[in-house]
Amino acid sequence: MGLNVEEIRKDFPILRRVVNGNPLIYFDNAATTQRPVQVVAAIARFYLQYNANVHRGFHTLSQEASEAFEEAHEVIAHFINAYSWEEIILTYNTTESINMVAHTWGLKNLREGDEIILTVMDHHSNMLPWRKVAEITGAKIRYVDITDDGLLRYDMLEEMISERTKVVTFPMMSNVLGTMNDVKRIVKVAHSVGAIVVADGAQWVPHAPTDVRDLGIDFLAFSGHKMLGPTGTGILWGRKDILEELEPFKSGGDTIKDVTLDSVVWHDLPWRFEAGTPNIAGMIGLAEAVKYLMRIGMENVREHEKELVRHTLKRLEELADDVDVYGPKDPEVRGGVISFNVKGLHYHTVGKALDLFGIAVRTGGHCAHPLHYRLGIKGTVRASYYIYNTVEEVDRFIEVLKTIVKLKERLAKEKVEDVCTGG
Repeated sequence: MGLNVEEIRKDFPILRRVVNGNPLIYFDNAATTQRPVQVVAAIARFYLQYNANVHRGFHTLSQEASEAFEEAHEVIAHFINAYSWEEIILTYNTTESINMVAHTWGLKNLREGDEIILTVMDHHSNMLPWRKVAEITGAKIRYVDITDDGLLRYDMLEEMISERTKVVTFPMMSNVLGTMNDVKRIVKVAHSVGAIVVADGAQWVPHAPTDVRDLGIDFLAFSGHKMLGPTGTGILWGRKDILEELEPFKSGGDTIKDVTLDSVVWHDLPWRFEAGTPNIAGMIGLAEAVKYLMRIGMENVREHEKELVRHTLKRLEELADDVDVYGPKDPEVRGGVISFNVKGLHYHTVGKALDLFGIAVRTGGHCAHPLHYRLGIKGTVRASYYIYNTVEEVDRFIEVLKTIVKLKERLAKEKVEDVCTGG
Protein backbone atom coordinates (compact mmCIF):
# COMPACT_ATOMS: atom_id res chain seq x y z
CA MET A 1 0.00 0.00 0.00
CA GLY A 2 2.78 2.43 0.86
CA LEU A 3 2.68 5.69 2.78
CA ASN A 4 0.41 8.60 1.91
CA VAL A 5 3.13 11.12 2.65
CA GLU A 6 1.08 14.18 1.79
CA GLU A 7 -1.58 13.16 4.31
CA ILE A 8 1.07 12.36 6.91
CA ARG A 9 2.67 15.79 6.48
CA LYS A 10 -0.61 17.44 7.49
CA ASP A 11 -0.08 16.05 11.00
CA PHE A 12 3.21 17.96 11.39
CA PRO A 13 2.65 21.74 11.46
CA ILE A 14 6.37 22.41 11.87
CA LEU A 15 6.93 21.20 8.30
CA ARG A 16 5.07 24.29 7.09
CA ARG A 17 7.74 26.56 8.56
CA VAL A 18 9.85 28.84 6.42
CA VAL A 19 13.54 28.97 7.39
CA ASN A 20 15.81 31.65 5.95
CA GLY A 21 13.19 32.41 3.30
CA ASN A 22 12.90 28.77 2.20
CA PRO A 23 10.42 26.00 3.01
CA LEU A 24 11.85 23.83 5.78
CA ILE A 25 13.34 20.50 4.69
CA TYR A 26 13.95 18.51 7.85
CA PHE A 27 16.70 15.94 7.28
CA ASP A 28 17.90 15.56 10.88
CA ASN A 29 15.67 12.66 11.90
CA ALA A 30 18.46 10.42 13.17
CA ALA A 31 19.05 13.02 15.90
CA THR A 32 15.35 13.50 16.68
CA THR A 33 12.11 13.32 14.74
CA GLN A 34 9.22 15.76 14.70
CA ARG A 35 5.98 15.08 16.61
CA PRO A 36 2.54 14.78 15.05
CA VAL A 37 -0.39 16.71 16.49
CA GLN A 38 -1.83 13.45 17.85
CA VAL A 39 1.14 13.00 20.20
CA VAL A 40 1.03 16.61 21.38
CA ALA A 41 -2.73 16.29 21.97
CA ALA A 42 -2.31 13.11 24.03
CA ILE A 43 0.22 14.83 26.29
CA ALA A 44 -2.02 17.89 26.61
CA ARG A 45 -5.03 15.73 27.53
CA PHE A 46 -3.07 14.17 30.38
CA TYR A 47 -2.02 17.51 31.83
CA LEU A 48 -5.38 19.20 31.28
CA GLN A 49 -7.79 16.41 32.21
CA TYR A 50 -6.29 13.75 34.50
CA ASN A 51 -2.89 14.92 35.72
CA ALA A 52 -1.92 12.96 38.83
CA ASN A 53 0.88 10.76 40.08
CA VAL A 54 0.68 7.06 39.25
CA HIS A 55 0.60 4.19 41.74
CA ARG A 56 0.13 6.66 44.57
CA GLY A 57 -3.58 7.06 45.22
CA PHE A 58 -7.06 5.65 45.01
CA HIS A 59 -8.66 8.87 43.80
CA THR A 60 -10.09 9.03 40.29
CA LEU A 61 -7.34 11.11 38.67
CA SER A 62 -4.58 8.86 39.99
CA GLN A 63 -6.44 5.76 38.85
CA GLU A 64 -6.91 7.22 35.35
CA ALA A 65 -3.27 8.26 35.12
CA SER A 66 -2.09 4.84 36.33
CA GLU A 67 -4.31 3.07 33.82
CA ALA A 68 -3.00 5.16 30.91
CA PHE A 69 0.61 4.73 32.07
CA GLU A 70 0.29 0.97 32.37
CA GLU A 71 -1.55 0.72 29.05
CA ALA A 72 1.40 2.51 27.44
CA HIS A 73 3.66 -0.35 28.53
CA GLU A 74 1.26 -2.78 26.86
CA VAL A 75 1.15 -0.77 23.61
CA ILE A 76 4.94 -0.70 23.36
CA ALA A 77 5.17 -4.40 24.22
CA HIS A 78 2.82 -5.15 21.33
CA PHE A 79 4.87 -2.93 19.00
CA ILE A 80 8.04 -4.99 19.46
CA ASN A 81 6.22 -8.31 20.13
CA ALA A 82 7.55 -8.65 23.67
CA TYR A 83 6.54 -11.70 25.67
CA SER A 84 4.98 -9.52 28.36
CA TRP A 85 4.33 -5.85 29.12
CA GLU A 86 6.31 -6.44 32.32
CA GLU A 87 9.46 -6.55 30.17
CA ILE A 88 8.97 -2.92 29.09
CA ILE A 89 10.98 -0.53 31.27
CA LEU A 90 10.62 3.22 30.85
CA THR A 91 13.94 5.12 30.83
CA TYR A 92 15.02 8.58 29.70
CA ASN A 93 16.66 7.44 26.44
CA THR A 94 18.74 4.72 24.79
CA THR A 95 21.79 5.88 26.73
CA GLU A 96 20.17 5.24 30.10
CA SER A 97 18.75 1.92 28.91
CA ILE A 98 22.20 0.62 27.96
CA ASN A 99 23.76 1.96 31.16
CA MET A 100 21.07 0.09 33.06
CA VAL A 101 22.03 -3.23 31.45
CA ALA A 102 25.75 -2.61 31.85
CA HIS A 103 25.49 -1.62 35.51
CA THR A 104 22.98 -4.28 36.57
CA TRP A 105 23.67 -7.39 34.50
CA GLY A 106 27.28 -6.42 33.77
CA LEU A 107 28.42 -5.70 37.32
CA LYS A 108 26.66 -8.81 38.60
CA ASN A 109 27.96 -11.26 35.99
CA LEU A 110 31.28 -10.05 34.54
CA ARG A 111 34.61 -11.11 35.99
CA GLU A 112 38.28 -10.50 35.21
CA GLY A 113 39.23 -12.18 31.95
CA ASP A 114 35.69 -12.16 30.56
CA GLU A 115 35.24 -10.51 27.15
CA ILE A 116 32.74 -7.96 25.86
CA ILE A 117 32.46 -7.66 22.09
CA LEU A 118 31.63 -4.26 20.62
CA THR A 119 31.98 -2.88 17.08
CA VAL A 120 33.85 0.10 15.65
CA MET A 121 30.51 1.45 14.40
CA ASP A 122 29.03 1.69 17.90
CA HIS A 123 27.55 4.94 19.17
CA HIS A 124 29.36 6.30 22.23
CA SER A 125 26.20 5.57 24.24
CA ASN A 126 26.75 1.85 23.76
CA MET A 127 30.53 1.85 23.76
CA LEU A 128 31.28 3.89 26.88
CA PRO A 129 29.04 2.16 29.47
CA TRP A 130 30.61 -1.21 28.64
CA ARG A 131 34.11 0.26 28.78
CA LYS A 132 33.34 1.68 32.23
CA VAL A 133 32.02 -1.67 33.45
CA ALA A 134 35.08 -3.40 31.99
CA GLU A 135 37.32 -1.09 34.02
CA ILE A 136 35.45 -1.99 37.20
CA THR A 137 35.24 -5.74 36.63
CA GLY A 138 38.50 -6.43 34.81
CA ALA A 139 36.69 -7.67 31.71
CA LYS A 140 38.28 -7.07 28.32
CA ILE A 141 36.76 -5.11 25.43
CA ARG A 142 37.19 -6.42 21.88
CA TYR A 143 36.03 -4.64 18.70
CA VAL A 144 34.67 -6.01 15.45
CA ASP A 145 35.86 -4.02 12.43
CA ILE A 146 33.95 -3.06 9.25
CA THR A 147 34.63 -3.57 5.56
CA ASP A 148 35.52 -0.65 3.33
CA ASP A 149 31.87 -0.64 2.23
CA GLY A 150 30.73 -0.11 5.80
CA LEU A 151 29.48 -3.63 6.48
CA LEU A 152 30.23 -5.46 9.72
CA ARG A 153 33.08 -8.00 9.54
CA TYR A 154 31.05 -11.08 10.46
CA ASP A 155 34.07 -13.25 9.74
CA MET A 156 36.00 -11.33 12.39
CA LEU A 157 33.16 -11.74 14.89
CA GLU A 158 33.08 -15.48 14.30
CA GLU A 159 36.84 -15.73 14.81
CA MET A 160 36.73 -13.55 17.93
CA ILE A 161 33.91 -15.37 19.74
CA SER A 162 34.99 -17.79 22.45
CA GLU A 163 34.00 -19.26 25.82
CA ARG A 164 35.37 -16.06 27.36
CA THR A 165 32.76 -13.98 25.52
CA LYS A 166 29.98 -12.95 27.90
CA VAL A 167 28.37 -10.02 26.05
CA VAL A 168 27.96 -9.20 22.36
CA THR A 169 26.54 -5.72 21.85
CA PHE A 170 26.12 -3.72 18.66
CA PRO A 171 24.02 -1.12 16.82
CA MET A 172 21.22 -2.75 14.86
CA MET A 173 21.68 0.16 12.45
CA SER A 174 24.64 2.55 12.29
CA ASN A 175 23.72 6.18 12.88
CA VAL A 176 26.51 7.24 10.50
CA LEU A 177 26.72 4.64 7.74
CA GLY A 178 23.08 3.55 7.78
CA THR A 179 24.31 -0.07 7.81
CA MET A 180 21.55 -2.45 8.93
CA ASN A 181 23.31 -5.31 10.66
CA ASP A 182 22.31 -8.97 10.38
CA VAL A 183 20.87 -9.31 13.88
CA LYS A 184 19.99 -13.00 13.67
CA ARG A 185 23.47 -13.91 12.46
CA ILE A 186 25.04 -12.05 15.39
CA VAL A 187 22.62 -13.66 17.86
CA LYS A 188 23.41 -17.14 16.56
CA VAL A 189 27.15 -16.61 17.01
CA ALA A 190 26.77 -15.06 20.48
CA HIS A 191 24.38 -17.67 21.81
CA SER A 192 26.61 -20.48 20.56
CA VAL A 193 28.96 -19.69 23.46
CA GLY A 194 26.26 -18.63 25.94
CA ALA A 195 26.85 -14.87 25.64
CA ILE A 196 23.99 -12.41 26.01
CA VAL A 197 23.08 -10.08 23.15
CA VAL A 198 22.41 -6.40 23.83
CA ALA A 199 21.00 -4.60 20.78
CA ASP A 200 21.17 -0.81 20.39
CA GLY A 201 17.94 -0.22 18.48
CA ALA A 202 17.95 3.58 18.55
CA GLN A 203 18.16 3.84 14.76
CA TRP A 204 16.40 0.56 13.89
CA VAL A 205 13.20 0.45 15.92
CA PRO A 206 11.80 3.72 14.50
CA HIS A 207 12.46 2.65 10.92
CA ALA A 208 11.85 -1.09 10.51
CA PRO A 209 9.61 -3.84 11.88
CA THR A 210 10.99 -5.13 15.19
CA ASP A 211 10.09 -8.51 16.67
CA VAL A 212 12.21 -9.33 19.70
CA ARG A 213 10.98 -12.93 19.79
CA ASP A 214 11.95 -13.55 16.18
CA LEU A 215 15.29 -11.75 16.48
CA GLY A 216 16.28 -13.77 19.55
CA ILE A 217 18.06 -10.90 21.32
CA ASP A 218 18.27 -10.65 25.12
CA PHE A 219 18.08 -6.87 25.60
CA LEU A 220 16.89 -4.04 23.35
CA ALA A 221 17.32 -0.30 23.94
CA PHE A 222 15.65 2.50 21.98
CA SER A 223 14.52 6.12 22.30
CA GLY A 224 11.05 7.61 22.03
CA HIS A 225 12.15 10.94 20.59
CA LYS A 226 13.56 9.26 17.47
CA MET A 227 10.15 7.76 16.65
CA LEU A 228 7.69 10.68 16.93
CA GLY A 229 7.57 10.54 20.74
CA PRO A 230 8.58 13.09 23.39
CA THR A 231 12.16 13.76 24.40
CA GLY A 232 13.18 12.23 27.69
CA THR A 233 11.58 8.89 26.87
CA GLY A 234 13.42 5.65 26.23
CA ILE A 235 12.69 1.97 26.53
CA LEU A 236 14.69 -0.96 27.79
CA TRP A 237 13.25 -4.33 26.86
CA GLY A 238 14.78 -7.41 28.41
CA ARG A 239 13.86 -11.06 28.67
CA LYS A 240 11.76 -11.50 31.80
CA ASP A 241 13.83 -14.40 33.13
CA ILE A 242 16.96 -12.23 33.01
CA LEU A 243 15.32 -9.10 34.43
CA GLU A 244 13.88 -10.97 37.39
CA GLU A 245 17.40 -11.86 38.53
CA LEU A 246 18.54 -8.21 38.60
CA GLU A 247 18.34 -5.56 41.28
CA PRO A 248 17.45 -1.95 40.43
CA PHE A 249 19.94 0.34 38.74
CA LYS A 250 18.38 3.20 40.75
CA SER A 251 16.47 2.65 43.97
CA GLY A 252 13.84 4.65 45.81
CA GLY A 253 10.15 5.30 45.52
CA ASP A 254 8.07 2.74 43.60
CA THR A 255 10.96 0.25 43.34
CA ILE A 256 9.98 -1.63 46.50
CA LYS A 257 7.28 -3.74 48.06
CA ASP A 258 8.55 -3.23 51.58
CA VAL A 259 11.44 -1.60 53.45
CA THR A 260 12.60 -1.99 57.04
CA LEU A 261 15.60 -0.34 58.64
CA ASP A 262 17.82 -3.23 57.55
CA SER A 263 16.09 -4.97 54.62
CA VAL A 264 14.24 -4.37 51.35
CA VAL A 265 11.87 -6.39 49.19
CA TRP A 266 12.05 -5.21 45.60
CA HIS A 267 8.92 -4.60 43.55
CA ASP A 268 7.72 -6.73 40.63
CA LEU A 269 8.68 -5.99 37.02
CA PRO A 270 8.86 -3.41 35.57
CA TRP A 271 8.34 -1.09 38.56
CA ARG A 272 11.54 -2.07 40.38
CA PHE A 273 13.44 -0.39 37.52
CA GLU A 274 11.28 2.76 37.31
CA ALA A 275 12.40 4.67 40.40
CA GLY A 276 10.53 7.75 41.57
CA THR A 277 7.82 9.64 39.77
CA PRO A 278 8.20 8.59 36.12
CA ASN A 279 7.76 10.64 32.97
CA ILE A 280 4.04 9.89 32.90
CA ALA A 281 3.14 12.37 30.18
CA GLY A 282 6.13 11.25 28.12
CA MET A 283 5.14 7.59 28.29
CA ILE A 284 1.56 8.43 27.31
CA GLY A 285 2.88 10.50 24.41
CA LEU A 286 5.24 7.71 23.33
CA ALA A 287 2.35 5.23 23.32
CA GLU A 288 0.43 7.59 21.04
CA ALA A 289 3.46 7.80 18.74
CA VAL A 290 3.66 4.00 18.62
CA LYS A 291 -0.05 3.79 17.76
CA TYR A 292 0.56 6.29 14.94
CA LEU A 293 3.40 4.16 13.53
CA MET A 294 1.38 0.96 13.83
CA ARG A 295 -1.49 2.55 11.91
CA ILE A 296 0.73 3.42 8.96
CA GLY A 297 2.67 0.14 9.21
CA MET A 298 6.38 -0.32 9.90
CA GLU A 299 6.81 -2.31 6.65
CA ASN A 300 5.61 0.81 4.82
CA VAL A 301 8.01 3.00 6.80
CA ARG A 302 10.93 0.80 5.78
CA GLU A 303 9.92 0.68 2.09
CA HIS A 304 9.47 4.45 1.98
CA GLU A 305 12.97 5.04 3.36
CA LYS A 306 14.50 2.54 0.95
CA GLU A 307 12.96 4.51 -1.91
CA LEU A 308 14.40 7.78 -0.58
CA VAL A 309 17.85 6.24 -0.08
CA ARG A 310 17.85 4.65 -3.51
CA HIS A 311 16.90 7.97 -5.11
CA THR A 312 19.47 9.92 -3.08
CA LEU A 313 22.36 7.60 -3.93
CA LYS A 314 21.46 7.77 -7.61
CA ARG A 315 21.29 11.57 -7.58
CA LEU A 316 24.58 11.83 -5.68
CA GLU A 317 26.28 10.07 -8.59
CA GLU A 318 25.90 13.41 -10.39
CA LEU A 319 28.29 14.86 -7.80
CA ALA A 320 30.71 11.92 -7.68
CA ASP A 321 33.75 14.11 -8.43
CA ASP A 322 32.99 16.49 -5.58
CA VAL A 323 31.21 14.48 -2.88
CA ASP A 324 32.38 11.45 -0.88
CA VAL A 325 29.52 9.22 0.31
CA TYR A 326 30.03 6.71 3.14
CA GLY A 327 28.31 3.42 3.83
CA PRO A 328 26.69 0.60 1.83
CA LYS A 329 25.49 1.34 -1.68
CA ASP A 330 22.68 -1.21 -1.45
CA PRO A 331 19.43 0.24 -0.01
CA GLU A 332 18.42 -3.26 1.09
CA VAL A 333 21.07 -3.17 3.83
CA ARG A 334 20.97 0.55 4.49
CA GLY A 335 18.56 2.61 6.55
CA GLY A 336 17.50 6.18 5.86
CA VAL A 337 20.87 7.78 6.63
CA ILE A 338 23.21 9.40 4.11
CA SER A 339 26.56 10.64 5.45
CA PHE A 340 28.89 12.48 3.10
CA ASN A 341 31.52 15.19 2.74
CA VAL A 342 32.01 17.81 0.05
CA LYS A 343 35.65 17.64 -0.99
CA GLY A 344 37.56 20.73 0.10
CA LEU A 345 34.90 21.93 2.55
CA HIS A 346 34.56 21.42 6.28
CA TYR A 347 31.42 19.48 7.20
CA HIS A 348 30.21 22.27 9.50
CA THR A 349 30.54 24.74 6.62
CA VAL A 350 28.37 22.54 4.43
CA GLY A 351 25.78 22.18 7.19
CA LYS A 352 25.63 25.96 7.70
CA ALA A 353 25.31 26.51 3.95
CA LEU A 354 22.44 23.99 3.69
CA ASP A 355 20.65 25.78 6.55
CA LEU A 356 20.71 29.01 4.53
CA PHE A 357 18.47 27.17 2.07
CA GLY A 358 16.19 25.86 4.83
CA ILE A 359 17.66 22.33 4.87
CA ALA A 360 18.33 20.92 8.35
CA VAL A 361 21.07 18.28 8.56
CA ARG A 362 23.51 17.14 11.26
CA THR A 363 27.28 17.67 11.05
CA GLY A 364 30.20 16.41 13.12
CA GLY A 365 31.22 13.12 14.68
CA HIS A 366 27.64 12.00 15.49
CA CYS A 367 28.78 10.46 18.80
CA ALA A 368 30.69 7.85 16.80
CA HIS A 369 34.23 9.21 16.75
CA PRO A 370 36.02 5.84 16.50
CA LEU A 371 34.00 5.03 13.39
CA HIS A 372 35.01 8.29 11.74
CA TYR A 373 38.65 7.67 12.63
CA ARG A 374 38.31 4.20 11.07
CA LEU A 375 37.07 5.94 7.89
CA GLY A 376 40.07 8.30 8.00
CA ILE A 377 38.00 11.43 8.67
CA LYS A 378 36.95 13.55 11.66
CA GLY A 379 33.32 14.13 10.78
CA THR A 380 30.59 14.08 8.15
CA VAL A 381 27.44 15.80 6.98
CA ARG A 382 24.44 13.57 7.67
CA ALA A 383 21.03 13.69 6.03
CA SER A 384 18.50 11.35 7.63
CA TYR A 385 14.93 10.62 6.59
CA TYR A 386 11.58 9.74 8.05
CA ILE A 387 7.94 9.16 7.16
CA TYR A 388 7.22 12.76 6.14
CA ASN A 389 10.17 13.27 3.79
CA THR A 390 9.69 13.23 0.02
CA VAL A 391 11.56 12.55 -3.20
CA GLU A 392 10.99 16.19 -4.11
CA GLU A 393 12.84 17.26 -0.96
CA VAL A 394 15.74 15.00 -1.93
CA ASP A 395 15.87 16.60 -5.37
CA ARG A 396 15.92 20.09 -3.83
CA PHE A 397 18.70 18.94 -1.48
CA ILE A 398 20.82 17.72 -4.42
CA GLU A 399 20.34 20.95 -6.35
CA VAL A 400 21.41 22.99 -3.31
CA LEU A 401 24.47 20.74 -2.93
CA LYS A 402 25.36 21.53 -6.53
CA THR A 403 25.18 25.22 -5.69
CA ILE A 404 27.43 24.69 -2.66
CA VAL A 405 29.95 22.86 -4.82
CA LYS A 406 29.99 25.77 -7.27
CA LEU A 407 30.66 28.16 -4.38
CA LYS A 408 33.27 25.88 -2.83
CA GLU A 409 36.24 28.22 -3.15
CA ARG A 410 34.38 31.08 -1.51
CA LEU A 411 32.92 28.90 1.25
CA ALA A 412 36.30 27.32 2.00
CA LYS A 413 37.46 30.66 3.39
CA GLU A 414 34.87 30.49 6.18
CA LYS A 415 36.36 29.90 9.63
CA VAL A 416 34.75 26.94 11.37
CA GLU A 417 35.09 25.79 14.97
CA ASP A 418 35.29 22.00 15.04
CA VAL A 419 32.82 21.22 17.82
CA CYS A 420 31.49 17.82 18.78
CA THR A 421 27.86 17.24 17.88
CA GLY A 422 25.81 14.33 19.11
CA GLY A 423 23.06 12.10 17.76
